[in-house]
Amino acid sequence: MMMNYTVKYGELKEIFSSDINKISIPGSGICIHNVQFNSEEPSDCFLNINDSRFGENSVFSYPVFSPEDPKNRRIILLFHGLNERSWLKYLVWAYYLCELTGSYVVLFPIAFHINRSPEAWRDPRQMSLVMDERRSSFGNISGSSFANVALSERLNEDPLRFFFSGYRTLNDIMKLASTVRKGEHPVIPAGSRIDIFAYSIGAFLSQILLMSDPGDLFSESKLFIFCGGSVFSNMHGTSKLIMDEQAFERIYDYYLHDFEKTIVRKNPLSGFLNSTRTGLSFRSMIDTSRLRSFREKIFRSLGDRMHSVSLINDRVIPPAGILSTMKLTGSMQNVEIIEFPYQYSHENPFPLFTSEISMKVNSCFEMIFTQAAEFLI
Repeated sequence: MMMNYTVKYGELKEIFSSDINKISIPGSGICIHNVQFNSEEPSDCFLNINDSRFGENSVFSYPVFSPEDPKNRRIILLFHGLNERSWLKYLVWAYYLCELTGSYVVLFPIAFHINRSPEAWRDPRQMSLVMDERRSSFGNISGSSFANVALSERLNEDPLRFFFSGYRTLNDIMKLASTVRKGEHPVIPAGSRIDIFAYSIGAFLSQILLMSDPGDLFSESKLFIFCGGSVFSNMHGTSKLIMDEQAFERIYDYYLHDFEKTIVRKNPLSGFLNSTRTGLSFRSMIDTSRLRSFREKIFRSLGDRMHSVSLINDRVIPPAGILSTMKLTGSMQNVEIIEFPYQYSHENPFPLFTSEISMKVNSCFEMIFTQAAEFLI
Protein backbone atom coordinates (compact mmCIF):
# COMPACT_ATOMS: atom_id res chain seq x y z
CA MET A 1 0.00 0.00 0.00
CA MET A 2 1.30 3.46 -0.92
CA MET A 3 2.31 5.68 1.97
CA ASN A 4 -0.29 8.39 2.41
CA TYR A 5 1.97 11.29 3.25
CA THR A 6 -0.83 13.86 3.16
CA VAL A 7 -3.07 11.97 5.60
CA LYS A 8 -0.24 11.08 7.99
CA TYR A 9 0.93 14.71 8.00
CA GLY A 10 -2.47 15.79 9.27
CA GLU A 11 -2.63 13.01 11.87
CA LEU A 12 0.77 13.82 13.35
CA LYS A 13 0.07 17.56 13.30
CA GLU A 14 -2.98 16.92 15.49
CA ILE A 15 -1.23 14.87 18.17
CA PHE A 16 2.27 16.32 18.39
CA SER A 17 3.27 18.67 21.17
CA SER A 18 6.75 19.25 22.54
CA ASP A 19 5.16 19.68 25.99
CA ILE A 20 4.06 16.02 26.19
CA ASN A 21 6.70 13.56 27.40
CA LYS A 22 5.37 10.54 25.48
CA ILE A 23 2.95 10.47 22.56
CA SER A 24 1.51 7.20 21.23
CA ILE A 25 0.78 7.27 17.50
CA PRO A 26 -2.63 5.68 16.83
CA GLY A 27 -2.59 2.60 14.62
CA SER A 28 1.09 1.84 15.20
CA GLY A 29 3.52 0.73 17.87
CA ILE A 30 5.62 3.86 17.32
CA CYS A 31 5.81 6.49 20.06
CA ILE A 32 7.27 9.99 20.21
CA HIS A 33 9.31 10.84 23.29
CA ASN A 34 10.27 14.45 23.99
CA VAL A 35 13.66 14.20 25.68
CA GLN A 36 15.24 17.04 27.61
CA PHE A 37 18.70 18.25 26.64
CA ASN A 38 21.16 20.64 28.26
CA SER A 39 23.50 22.20 25.74
CA GLU A 40 26.77 23.27 27.28
CA GLU A 41 28.24 26.39 25.75
CA PRO A 42 31.66 25.48 24.31
CA SER A 43 34.53 26.83 26.36
CA ASP A 44 36.16 28.38 23.27
CA CYS A 45 36.25 32.12 23.84
CA PHE A 46 35.66 33.01 20.18
CA LEU A 47 31.88 32.48 20.31
CA ASN A 48 29.48 35.44 20.17
CA ILE A 49 28.88 36.38 23.82
CA ASN A 50 25.65 38.20 22.94
CA ASP A 51 24.04 34.86 22.14
CA SER A 52 24.53 33.52 25.66
CA ARG A 53 21.38 35.33 26.77
CA PHE A 54 19.09 32.99 24.85
CA GLY A 55 18.19 30.33 27.40
CA GLU A 56 16.07 28.48 24.83
CA ASN A 57 19.24 27.52 23.00
CA SER A 58 20.72 25.83 26.06
CA VAL A 59 17.77 23.97 27.59
CA PHE A 60 15.27 22.36 25.22
CA SER A 61 13.62 19.09 24.23
CA TYR A 62 14.01 17.01 21.09
CA PRO A 63 11.66 14.31 19.72
CA VAL A 64 12.70 10.66 19.58
CA PHE A 65 10.53 8.27 17.56
CA SER A 66 10.79 4.84 19.18
CA PRO A 67 10.08 1.71 17.07
CA GLU A 68 7.77 -1.16 17.93
CA ASP A 69 10.77 -3.23 19.01
CA PRO A 70 12.39 -1.27 21.85
CA LYS A 71 15.46 -3.54 21.75
CA ASN A 72 16.49 -2.35 18.30
CA ARG A 73 19.99 -0.91 18.49
CA ARG A 74 19.95 1.43 15.52
CA ILE A 75 19.48 5.19 15.42
CA ILE A 76 18.85 7.62 12.59
CA LEU A 77 19.63 11.26 13.33
CA LEU A 78 17.44 13.46 11.16
CA PHE A 79 18.83 16.94 10.53
CA HIS A 80 16.64 19.75 9.22
CA GLY A 81 17.16 22.76 6.98
CA LEU A 82 18.19 26.35 7.64
CA ASN A 83 15.78 28.73 9.40
CA GLU A 84 13.26 26.08 10.44
CA ARG A 85 10.98 27.17 13.31
CA SER A 86 8.82 24.05 13.69
CA TRP A 87 9.10 20.26 13.61
CA LEU A 88 5.81 19.94 11.72
CA LYS A 89 7.35 19.34 8.31
CA TYR A 90 9.62 16.59 9.62
CA LEU A 91 7.25 14.53 11.76
CA VAL A 92 6.10 12.43 8.79
CA TRP A 93 9.69 12.01 7.63
CA ALA A 94 10.74 10.67 11.01
CA TYR A 95 7.66 8.45 11.34
CA TYR A 96 8.23 6.66 8.04
CA LEU A 97 11.96 6.23 8.61
CA CYS A 98 11.13 4.68 11.99
CA GLU A 99 8.45 2.42 10.48
CA LEU A 100 10.52 1.29 7.49
CA THR A 101 13.83 0.69 9.30
CA GLY A 102 12.71 -0.22 12.82
CA SER A 103 15.27 2.32 14.04
CA TYR A 104 14.98 5.01 16.66
CA VAL A 105 14.73 8.32 14.83
CA VAL A 106 16.01 11.46 16.54
CA LEU A 107 14.94 14.93 15.42
CA PHE A 108 17.71 17.11 16.81
CA PRO A 109 17.49 20.91 16.42
CA ILE A 110 20.39 22.98 15.12
CA ALA A 111 21.38 25.79 17.50
CA PHE A 112 18.96 28.74 17.38
CA HIS A 113 16.42 26.78 15.31
CA ILE A 114 13.04 25.15 16.01
CA ASN A 115 12.45 25.26 19.79
CA ARG A 116 16.00 26.47 20.44
CA SER A 117 14.94 29.97 19.36
CA PRO A 118 12.77 32.62 21.06
CA GLU A 119 9.03 32.64 20.39
CA ALA A 120 9.39 36.22 19.16
CA TRP A 121 11.27 34.99 16.08
CA ARG A 122 8.08 33.18 15.03
CA ASP A 123 5.76 36.10 15.73
CA PRO A 124 4.75 37.89 12.48
CA ARG A 125 3.83 41.09 14.32
CA GLN A 126 7.17 41.42 16.12
CA MET A 127 9.18 40.35 13.08
CA SER A 128 7.38 42.88 10.89
CA LEU A 129 8.90 45.61 13.06
CA VAL A 130 12.37 44.16 12.42
CA MET A 131 11.58 44.09 8.69
CA ASP A 132 10.74 47.79 8.80
CA GLU A 133 14.07 48.51 10.48
CA ARG A 134 15.97 46.55 7.83
CA ARG A 135 14.15 48.39 5.04
CA SER A 136 15.09 51.73 6.58
CA SER A 137 18.74 50.61 6.60
CA PHE A 138 18.98 48.79 3.26
CA GLY A 139 15.90 49.80 1.28
CA ASN A 140 13.66 47.17 -0.31
CA ILE A 141 15.40 43.82 0.07
CA SER A 142 14.70 40.94 -2.29
CA GLY A 143 13.40 37.86 -0.51
CA SER A 144 12.58 39.68 2.72
CA SER A 145 9.78 38.24 4.86
CA PHE A 146 8.73 38.04 8.49
CA ALA A 147 9.64 34.33 8.34
CA ASN A 148 13.32 34.95 7.57
CA VAL A 149 14.01 38.36 9.07
CA ALA A 150 15.32 37.09 12.43
CA LEU A 151 17.97 34.91 10.80
CA SER A 152 18.72 37.56 8.17
CA GLU A 153 19.33 40.24 10.79
CA ARG A 154 21.51 37.98 12.93
CA LEU A 155 23.71 36.86 10.04
CA ASN A 156 23.93 40.37 8.65
CA GLU A 157 25.14 41.59 12.03
CA ASP A 158 27.67 38.78 12.51
CA PRO A 159 28.34 36.32 9.65
CA LEU A 160 30.37 34.13 12.01
CA ARG A 161 27.08 33.07 13.62
CA PHE A 162 26.73 30.65 10.70
CA PHE A 163 29.88 28.89 11.91
CA PHE A 164 29.12 29.33 15.63
CA SER A 165 25.68 27.73 15.32
CA GLY A 166 27.06 24.70 13.49
CA TYR A 167 29.97 24.31 15.89
CA ARG A 168 27.75 24.35 18.95
CA THR A 169 25.40 21.86 17.32
CA LEU A 170 28.30 19.50 16.57
CA ASN A 171 29.26 19.63 20.23
CA ASP A 172 25.68 18.82 21.19
CA ILE A 173 25.55 15.88 18.79
CA MET A 174 28.77 14.47 20.18
CA LYS A 175 27.32 14.73 23.68
CA LEU A 176 24.15 12.94 22.56
CA ALA A 177 26.12 10.18 20.81
CA SER A 178 28.35 9.73 23.84
CA THR A 179 25.29 9.47 26.09
CA VAL A 180 23.92 6.66 23.92
CA ARG A 181 27.24 4.83 23.81
CA LYS A 182 27.49 4.93 27.62
CA GLY A 183 23.93 3.65 28.07
CA GLU A 184 22.77 6.87 29.73
CA HIS A 185 20.03 7.83 27.28
CA PRO A 186 16.50 7.62 28.78
CA VAL A 187 14.94 6.09 25.64
CA ILE A 188 17.58 4.65 23.29
CA PRO A 189 19.40 1.38 24.17
CA ALA A 190 23.13 1.49 24.90
CA GLY A 191 25.58 0.88 22.09
CA SER A 192 23.17 1.71 19.27
CA ARG A 193 24.71 2.41 15.87
CA ILE A 194 24.06 5.92 14.58
CA ASP A 195 23.24 6.74 10.95
CA ILE A 196 22.07 10.05 9.51
CA PHE A 197 19.32 11.36 7.23
CA ALA A 198 20.21 14.94 6.35
CA TYR A 199 18.27 17.56 4.44
CA SER A 200 19.51 20.90 3.07
CA ILE A 201 21.95 22.66 5.45
CA GLY A 202 21.67 19.59 7.67
CA ALA A 203 23.72 17.81 5.00
CA PHE A 204 26.46 20.44 5.24
CA LEU A 205 26.52 19.91 9.01
CA SER A 206 26.52 16.12 8.63
CA GLN A 207 29.36 16.07 6.12
CA ILE A 208 31.51 18.12 8.49
CA LEU A 209 30.49 15.79 11.34
CA LEU A 210 31.63 12.69 9.44
CA MET A 211 34.79 14.39 8.21
CA SER A 212 35.87 15.50 11.68
CA ASP A 213 34.29 12.78 13.85
CA PRO A 214 35.76 13.83 17.19
CA GLY A 215 35.50 10.91 19.58
CA ASP A 216 35.34 8.39 16.74
CA LEU A 217 31.60 7.95 17.29
CA PHE A 218 30.60 7.95 13.60
CA SER A 219 33.28 5.76 12.02
CA GLU A 220 30.67 3.30 10.70
CA SER A 221 27.80 5.71 10.13
CA LYS A 222 25.96 6.04 6.83
CA LEU A 223 24.73 9.40 5.56
CA PHE A 224 21.70 9.75 3.28
CA ILE A 225 21.42 13.28 1.89
CA PHE A 226 18.27 14.80 0.45
CA CYS A 227 18.48 18.19 -1.34
CA GLY A 228 22.02 18.88 -0.17
CA GLY A 229 25.65 17.87 -0.27
CA SER A 230 27.44 20.80 -1.89
CA VAL A 231 30.07 23.17 -0.57
CA PHE A 232 28.78 26.52 0.70
CA SER A 233 29.84 28.51 -2.38
CA ASN A 234 27.48 26.45 -4.57
CA MET A 235 24.44 27.27 -2.45
CA HIS A 236 21.98 30.09 -3.11
CA GLY A 237 20.31 30.88 0.18
CA THR A 238 18.07 33.80 -0.79
CA SER A 239 14.50 32.71 -0.05
CA LYS A 240 11.52 34.09 1.84
CA LEU A 241 11.73 30.97 4.00
CA ILE A 242 15.51 31.05 4.57
CA MET A 243 17.17 34.50 4.42
CA ASP A 244 16.89 37.69 2.42
CA GLU A 245 19.27 38.74 -0.34
CA GLN A 246 21.11 41.29 1.82
CA ALA A 247 21.95 38.66 4.44
CA PHE A 248 22.98 36.03 1.93
CA GLU A 249 25.25 38.42 0.06
CA ARG A 250 26.78 39.44 3.39
CA ILE A 251 27.67 35.91 4.51
CA TYR A 252 28.64 34.80 1.00
CA ASP A 253 31.05 37.70 0.65
CA TYR A 254 32.41 37.11 4.14
CA TYR A 255 33.13 33.38 3.80
CA LEU A 256 34.37 33.58 0.22
CA HIS A 257 36.58 36.66 0.62
CA ASP A 258 37.20 37.69 4.24
CA PHE A 259 37.03 34.48 6.25
CA GLU A 260 40.43 33.11 5.25
CA LYS A 261 42.01 36.49 6.02
CA THR A 262 40.90 36.23 9.64
CA ILE A 263 42.60 32.87 9.96
CA VAL A 264 46.10 34.26 9.47
CA ARG A 265 45.71 36.43 12.56
CA LYS A 266 46.73 34.91 15.87
CA ASN A 267 43.61 34.45 17.97
CA PRO A 268 41.58 31.54 19.44
CA LEU A 269 39.36 31.26 16.35
CA SER A 270 42.26 31.05 13.90
CA GLY A 271 43.97 28.52 16.15
CA PHE A 272 40.86 26.34 16.10
CA LEU A 273 40.34 26.63 12.35
CA ASN A 274 43.99 25.90 11.56
CA SER A 275 44.74 23.09 13.98
CA THR A 276 41.59 21.02 14.60
CA ARG A 277 39.98 18.50 12.29
CA THR A 278 36.60 20.17 12.79
CA GLY A 279 38.00 23.56 11.84
CA LEU A 280 39.76 22.20 8.76
CA SER A 281 36.63 20.29 7.72
CA PHE A 282 34.49 23.43 7.93
CA ARG A 283 36.98 25.44 5.88
CA SER A 284 37.16 22.72 3.23
CA MET A 285 33.38 22.81 2.80
CA ILE A 286 33.24 26.52 2.02
CA ASP A 287 34.53 26.25 -1.56
CA THR A 288 35.77 23.42 -3.79
CA SER A 289 39.19 25.08 -4.09
CA ARG A 290 39.80 25.24 -0.33
CA LEU A 291 41.73 22.40 1.28
CA ARG A 292 40.63 20.34 -1.69
CA SER A 293 42.93 17.37 -1.17
CA PHE A 294 41.92 17.22 2.51
CA ARG A 295 38.20 17.12 1.63
CA GLU A 296 38.47 14.74 -1.30
CA LYS A 297 40.65 12.27 0.60
CA ILE A 298 38.05 12.00 3.34
CA PHE A 299 35.17 11.76 0.86
CA ARG A 300 36.98 8.89 -0.87
CA SER A 301 37.37 7.12 2.47
CA LEU A 302 33.63 7.47 3.10
CA GLY A 303 32.95 5.65 -0.17
CA ASP A 304 29.51 4.05 -0.24
CA ARG A 305 28.64 5.36 3.23
CA MET A 306 27.34 8.61 1.71
CA HIS A 307 24.51 8.92 -0.81
CA SER A 308 22.84 12.09 -2.12
CA VAL A 309 19.53 12.60 -3.92
CA SER A 310 18.91 16.05 -5.41
CA LEU A 311 16.03 17.59 -7.35
CA ILE A 312 16.47 19.05 -10.84
CA ASN A 313 14.68 22.31 -10.06
CA ASP A 314 16.28 22.89 -6.66
CA ARG A 315 17.40 26.52 -6.76
CA VAL A 316 18.82 26.70 -3.22
CA ILE A 317 21.25 23.80 -3.49
CA PRO A 318 21.36 23.01 -7.22
CA PRO A 319 22.43 19.55 -8.44
CA ALA A 320 25.39 21.02 -10.35
CA GLY A 321 26.87 22.28 -7.10
CA ILE A 322 26.53 18.87 -5.49
CA LEU A 323 28.17 17.14 -8.46
CA SER A 324 31.08 19.59 -8.48
CA THR A 325 31.61 18.93 -4.78
CA MET A 326 31.60 15.17 -5.26
CA LYS A 327 33.57 14.92 -8.49
CA LEU A 328 37.00 13.31 -8.42
CA THR A 329 36.26 11.88 -4.98
CA GLY A 330 34.90 8.50 -5.99
CA SER A 331 31.51 9.68 -4.71
CA MET A 332 29.86 10.86 -7.92
CA GLN A 333 28.22 7.50 -8.46
CA ASN A 334 26.49 8.10 -5.13
CA VAL A 335 24.73 11.23 -6.39
CA GLU A 336 21.28 10.95 -7.99
CA ILE A 337 19.39 13.75 -9.72
CA ILE A 338 15.66 13.23 -10.06
CA GLU A 339 12.52 15.20 -10.89
CA PHE A 340 9.10 15.27 -9.24
CA PRO A 341 5.99 15.52 -11.50
CA TYR A 342 4.48 18.48 -9.66
CA GLN A 343 5.44 21.99 -8.55
CA TYR A 344 7.83 21.91 -5.62
CA SER A 345 10.68 23.90 -4.13
CA HIS A 346 13.79 23.16 -2.13
CA GLU A 347 12.03 24.48 0.96
CA ASN A 348 8.90 22.42 0.34
CA PRO A 349 9.64 19.26 -1.66
CA PHE A 350 6.40 17.58 -0.54
CA PRO A 351 3.65 20.24 -0.67
CA LEU A 352 0.17 19.49 0.61
CA PHE A 353 -2.60 19.29 -2.01
CA THR A 354 -6.29 18.52 -1.71
CA SER A 355 -6.49 17.60 -5.40
CA GLU A 356 -5.38 14.46 -7.24
CA ILE A 357 -1.84 15.87 -7.24
CA SER A 358 -1.58 14.64 -3.65
CA MET A 359 -1.24 11.10 -5.05
CA LYS A 360 1.86 12.17 -6.97
CA VAL A 361 3.30 13.73 -3.80
CA ASN A 362 2.56 10.53 -1.89
CA SER A 363 4.32 8.49 -4.58
CA CYS A 364 7.43 10.69 -4.63
CA PHE A 365 7.59 10.77 -0.85
CA GLU A 366 7.41 6.98 -0.76
CA MET A 367 10.16 6.72 -3.39
CA ILE A 368 12.57 8.96 -1.46
CA PHE A 369 12.00 7.48 1.96
CA THR A 370 11.94 3.87 0.80
CA GLN A 371 15.30 4.50 -0.86
CA ALA A 372 16.62 6.20 2.26
CA ALA A 373 15.45 3.34 4.46
CA GLU A 374 17.06 0.72 2.22
CA PHE A 375 20.34 2.65 2.24
CA LEU A 376 20.38 3.17 6.00
CA ILE A 377 19.38 -0.36 7.04
